[in-house]
Amino acid sequence: MSEKNAKRGYVPEDDKNFSQEAIHTLQKAACHVQYLINEGYDLKQASTFVGNHFQLSERQRLSVVRSVATDDQIIRRRRKEISLSNLSGKDVMIDGFNSIITLEVMLCEGILFECMDGTIRDLAALRGTYRIIPETEDAIRMMFEILQKADIRKAIILLDEPVSNSGRLKTLMADVGEDYSFDLDIRIIRDVDRTLYDKENVITTDSIILDHCNSWINPASECMKETGKKSINVWK
Repeated sequence: MSEKNAKRGYVPEDDKNFSQEAIHTLQKAACHVQYLINEGYDLKQASTFVGNHFQLSERQRLSVVRSVATDDQIIRRRRKEISLSNLSGKDVMIDGFNSIITLEVMLCEGILFECMDGTIRDLAALRGTYRIIPETEDAIRMMFEILQKADIRKAIILLDEPVSNSGRLKTLMADVGEDYSFDLDIRIIRDVDRTLYDKENVITTDSIILDHCNSWINPASECMKETGKKSINVWK
């Protein structure tokens, strides 16, 4: 049940939104937003104020919001990051939709952002709807290949119950997982975010989860290196 001719996270206006000239403006805007949130301002209020000043589009504002973090958040997230080389024989917990969608965007040649905390994020909005696309199986395999090389014991994948087609994605993941040696436990649950709070070896780029989990892994960055894909930096 694939959605043909779909390019995950693609919007035609992105060529203009993220041109070289636009990126220069976004870097200035991100600098302003980070200064404000470091001073204690709310991220949404800061991004609205700065976005209005620089006349940013909604996509541009979202790219800034997803890219920035306070100095304290960056330090704490970096301290909790675990290398793939330290996962041998261990279990990992995966924020399923968050992780797979980023890899789908990567395979679709969509826009990805290198963020201040070292994560790779996209602009694909889930909003309760999801469709399997031709790149989905390759995205799953990309993730599983990384985990197999890391010699993990088990991958526990959490999928959001309210999201459409979560059952179909679970089935596809289970089918693909038969080709790999690690154990696979795929669960469809109601509150993925809170389930991952206080957990070890979490795979996600969700900022709230990163701030609450005990440790996290960053395989998307490794995938970027292996595929040679390019990301946009809107904050340097």
